[in-house]
Amino acid sequence: MGIDLDWREIAMVYLSRVEIDTKNRRKIKDLTNLGAYHNWIEQSFPDEIQKGIRKRHLWRIDTLANRKYLLVVSEDKPDLTILSRYGIANTTATKEYSPFINSIKKGQQLRFRLVANPVLRKGAGKNGERERTFPHITINQQKEWLIKRSERAGFKLSENSFEIKERDFVPLYHKGNRPIRLSRVAFEGILEVIDPIALQNTLIYGLGREKAYGMGMLTVIPIN
Repeated sequence: MGIDLDWREIAMVYLSRVEIDTKNRRKIKDLTNLGAYHNWIEQSFPDEIQKGIRKRHLWRIDTLANRKYLLVVSEDKPDLTILSRYGIANTTATKEYSPFINSIKKGQQLRFRLVANPVLRKGAGKNGERERTFPHITINQQKEWLIKRSERAGFKLSENSFEIKERDFVPLYHKGNRPIRLSRVAFEGILEVIDPIALQNTLIYGLGREKAYGMGMLTVIPIN
């Protein structure tokens, strides 16, 4: 029997979700920018804080039927009491994500959603200028950004196999620094798996920049 070199088993990973209580303005008054969401998620892993461990937690905000949800991918289970802090009662749940991730096969077609921060990097100049990033502005630029990164991320796209569903600029406040606005783009469509291991890593660790602030989370589901 041959060995499938494109397969490996991913260790335990969890997918968590909570519906944000958007109708209770007093309850969610702290959620004014991406930094506040980041802090909420980090606090939902108190064991990591206590041990001085800072693991990456991939997350994003989705809107479905006028309801807003927080999704989190993590190597450890979050504290559901803390994760429920800004959520509607009894809507917080965590499930093992690894079995689904491990089931992905080369050649499989999957429906996907990605919220990302498509930017262009300009390298350091001769006069000691620092590298800078600029957001891609047009839809064509943003789609091309994803197509160029897709194969390294483990999947293949064509220009007509996906579309941009939403795009905006969202505020981010860093204590002691001037507030900035990050470009946020939601892509949806159909992808083809070309490298299951690379796609597994993308599902767990994300794609692109600003992952700590709600960008880079890719999710996939079977078409049928």
